[in-house]
Amino acid sequence: MRAAFIIILIWIINFNSFCQSKIEDDLEYAFQNAKKGVYWALGNIPDKKSKIVNDLIADDKLYSAVKLYKAVDGVKIEATGYYNTNEVTIKIFRSNESLENDGYLKKEDPGVSNKIKKRKD
Repeated sequence: MRAAFIIILIWIINFNSFCQSKIEDDLEYAFQNAKKGVYWALGNIPDKKSKIVNDLIADDKLYSAVKLYKAVDGVKIEATGYYNTNEVTIKIFRSNESLENDGYLKKEDPGVSNKIKKRKD
């Protein structure tokens, strides 16, 4: 009787650790999909729009929902990654300076003005 109890107890502990590792694996896949959304947003920063919203879909599966908002001195990115019934959301803010240093934005030449000056005739 005591041996059966010990065997059942060991089986329950092993089953719990298996379930926990399955959840961790599923969350890791969801996290990877959210990171893909962040990288997509960083590679597609618009010049004129102040906001973009996009879903990353492949093989009829939703991998990530991405929202990018331009802020005063940078961009805010919110990417939600999906895997099975799990979802993980990453929210980040990147300054314009760090985006320029990382090559996501072109550095502006301080000598060139973006304003159009009227010509005097």
